[in-house]
Amino acid sequence: MRVIRASEVGEYVFCHRAWWLRHTRGHTSANVRELAEGTATHAGHGQRVAAADRLGGALRGLAVLLLLAALALAAASLLPPP
Repeated sequence: MRVIRASEVGEYVFCHRAWWLRHTRGHTSANVRELAEGTATHAGHGQRVAAADRLGGALRGLAVLLLLAALALAAASLLPPP
């Protein structure tokens, strides 16, 4: 069973003739360098998104910790003095 990737669907939507030439006739694109640059750009962007997601997870954990500390301080301030 052949897997159809989203990029292939996008290629077909953009130009079904180009998709047909590539997948049935084996023709390659004339702008190979530009396609390689685009692939590299997308890979770099994906790495930056993953790094931001990891940082976001750490910041969420810190935010929860600070919230719990603030709640503990607020509860302690409501206790009568010793």
